Amino acid sequence: MIEVQHVTKRYGPTVAVDDVSFRVERGQILGFLGPNGAGKTTTMRVLTGYMPPTDGRAIIAGYDVFEEPVKAKRQTGYLPESPPLYPDMTVREYLTFVARINGIAAGDRHARVDTAMRRTSVADVADRHCGKLSKGYRQRVGLAQAILHNPGVLILDEPTAGLDPKQIIETRELIKELAGDHTIILSTHILPEVSQTCERVVIINKGRVVAEDTPDNLTGRLHGSATIHLQVDTGGADPTAALLQVPGVTGVSLGEVGSDGRGVDVHSAEGADVRRDVAGAVVSQGWGLLEIRRARLSLEEIFLQLTTTEEEEEAAETGEALPEIETGDPGATAAAGPNGPPGP
Repeated sequence: MIEVQHVTKRYGPTVAVDDVSFRVERGQILGFLGPNGAGKTTTMRVLTGYMPPTDGRAIIAGYDVFEEPVKAKRQTGYLPESPPLYPDMTVREYLTFVARINGIAAGDRHARVDTAMRRTSVADVADRHCGKLSKGYRQRVGLAQAILHNPGVLILDEPTAGLDPKQIIETRELIKELAGDHTIILSTHILPEVSQTCERVVIINKGRVVAEDTPDNLTGRLHGSATIHLQVDTGGADPTAALLQVPGVTGVSLGEVGSDGRGVDVHSAEGADVRRDVAGAVVSQGWGLLEIRRARLSLEEIFLQLTTTEEEEEAAETGEALPEIETGDPGATAAAGPNGPPGP
């Protein structure tokens, strides 16, 4: 449904997006994850036809965004980070206006507007001016305009930015409800958005894709090793030597001793399953094995490993500040129109 093929965007010597490729299947929610300035918004603008890539192609529902822009845009609903609302229009007036410029037949507009307002839970503010809406309602009205023409693809750039916790939960639920009927790219730097909403994740850093997988697979990833976590009652003994004798074990990390025993992380070569032998070693020593499980990196840890450079790690250790590097979109300052990017 969505294909990004080797997309690169340059601004003079600055490379904002560098050979980015990924695919989103019909009905999926893809989390497009990265730190601020990673190139997420630039990629979104290329996908919506707002700006051309320097190299590569973007395809929406089988249509090349720049060879068949009108057909591609008819299949696309776009919510920029700042919803493109007209403050002096009421919600109903604004959505009716968007329906008109999307070419929805006059006889269908009222029903389409009512359906979009119902799906996004903004019917109760239909007669309120957009300029007087709360941030949460503005986001919802922005979503309403994105789905008004029933596109196959939704591109949402930071849809929960600036919302309070209740509004974030409501917006997440709405996005999940929209999946299936729509293929969705959700651009964000907020990790819970990905783990709680998305089926697949693309992580981008400094314009390049550094990982692509499901959230579960990403959080199960350990670089170069596998780890199991134990809780053991050793009666005060150090289990390190006994565990290192187990074939395949490459290291042991001891945690604190607590009321539920001592925490121990046992490291092994990637792909090796040492759980049975480690459990046997603990039992053979007469210790109590209270817990054994595979250790998993959190999505936050994966994200930091993939997006933190050696220079940043050194600066964090020494307390030195690094100069800011602009990797975003220095060239695009024009505001999007009411239904996202302008036409060709």
